[in-house]
Amino acid sequence: MALGAAAAPTVYGDRLAAALGAFFLGVGVCAHALDELNGRPLQTRLSDRSLVALAVVSLLGAVAIGVIGVVTVSPSLAIFVAAGAFIVVAYNLELFGGRFHSDTWFAVAWGAFPALTSYWANALTLRVPGVGVAAGCFALSLAQRRLSTPVRELRRRTIHLSGTQTMADGSEVDLDVERLAAPLDGALRALTVAIVLIAAAVVWTRL
Repeated sequence: MALGAAAAPTVYGDRLAAALGAFFLGVGVCAHALDELNGRPLQTRLSDRSLVALAVVSLLGAVAIGVIGVVTVSPSLAIFVAAGAFIVVAYNLELFGGRFHSDTWFAVAWGAFPALTSYWANALTLRVPGVGVAAGCFALSLAQRRLSTPVRELRRRTIHLSGTQTMADGSEVDLDVERLAAPLDGALRALTVAIVLIAAAVVWTRL
């Protein structure tokens, strides 16, 4: 989101803060609550009623921020508010037979869409920089997804794994869940830190 705002001709701090708040509620809270409701991947002890309440309240909060933006900034933001509310529900509840629950839709929903929304909120038009940042965020989110999917499978769904890797010099390395997951976890952490630092630095220069 910060990268999308930074690509706009003018960066409005209040609009960026509002967008961050809305996506924190929609993605950070609502999406995870719905995800946990649909299969318990995080294995929390929250009841279904609590998860539903979290999802509803946070989504309403995100939409409320969006509506304020529609009224005070531009009516054109309404399409982003509606699309965001639809995506977070359709993706995390795997509606329509899971059609929206794929690597591509993950990259669209959590990468390209937030960047494009933030860019539009500041620029109120669509130009090459906005499209470029959205495409870049799509690619970064897709990379993150391709790394996180096998890690989740190893950490959450694998009961036992064993094997041997034979090196060119004839030595052998025992394989287990931890050895296979460690480099993927490391890459995910590095990617997360890199994006946060880059976004913060770019916004800092623009404000």
